[in-house]
Amino acid sequence: MNREEMPSPAAAVVHGRLPWQRGETPLMLAPMQGVTNRAMRSLFIDWVRPDVVFTEFMRVNAAAPIRRLSAGDLREITASEGDVPLVVQLIGHGREALVSAAQAAQAAGAVHINLNMGCPFGRMTSGLTGGGMLQRPEDLAEIIPALRRAIDGTFSIKLRAGYDDHGQIFDLLPLFETASVDFLVLHPRTVVQKYGGAADHAVTAQVVRHTRLPVIANGDIRSAAVGLRVLHETGAAGLMLGRGAIADPLLFERLRGGANAEPDQDERAAMLHHYLRELLARYGELFCGDAQVLAKIKEVFNFMDDPFFEKTIRQLRKAKNIQAFATALNGLG
Repeated sequence: MNREEMPSPAAAVVHGRLPWQRGETPLMLAPMQGVTNRAMRSLFIDWVRPDVVFTEFMRVNAAAPIRRLSAGDLREITASEGDVPLVVQLIGHGREALVSAAQAAQAAGAVHINLNMGCPFGRMTSGLTGGGMLQRPEDLAEIIPALRRAIDGTFSIKLRAGYDDHGQIFDLLPLFETASVDFLVLHPRTVVQKYGGAADHAVTAQVVRHTRLPVIANGDIRSAAVGLRVLHETGAAGLMLGRGAIADPLLFERLRGGANAEPDQDERAAMLHHYLRELLARYGELFCGDAQVLAKIKEVFNFMDDPFFEKTIRQLRKAKNIQAFATALNGLG
């Protein structure tokens, strides 16, 4: 699909402005629970500067009569981090609770708010949340317009293509458009697939053709070649990078042409050395004690599958303290 044939993203913007400039193709850091904490976000912002960053999802407490968001989450809320727009992602259920949480987030400083309708890992609370919301599309007809009325800035939705049917999203597009949602982030798997199979970006391309809303493509973008192909073949307004970016933060620069699209072993080793050194320092300020710091930093290894680093990563995983971790890390150069 040619860029000239793409619907104008500006046509969809009724409330507030998008968290990126018109004419740009934004590269966003995905919200990943337990991974993209504020220390991780600050490293990405200082190093590769995503165009937009998201909070980890903030749980909406439907049972609380007043405080819908935790005090810790409220302290995290701001309009931007390091001049990069910050999108606050809410996960929860119930119109009243979600609207109240959105209002609380705005009062705390949020300008951009996103509703999580994609998390595939069951119930987070006592009701259907995340991707589970797609099991009750009749509820969305009340929730989405109510959130739009309550949110003064941008309101976006991150979702799967459907609960168990890739075609479900096409039934939801009229609701999103009528409610003046500002943009969508689409992961083209179903909820029941979780992370099995492959993200079907042919679905992304169909969604782009069927809506005037800007669509950000997400899912299985692990290299610059794949990312550029997804942009070209889908006509998406931008990309959201999750697991691929956690494995290789320089993926942002590779897509922009500022770093080698296909780095050699020495370049990959230098990247990983810098990455883990920086995380070690920043996690030392955010978390308490060696055990917690090491547990958090080792989570990034869950997203790496480069056989060249297999031995070193095995040693890093075995490290029992910061000194042992730092010693193993020196093996990268």
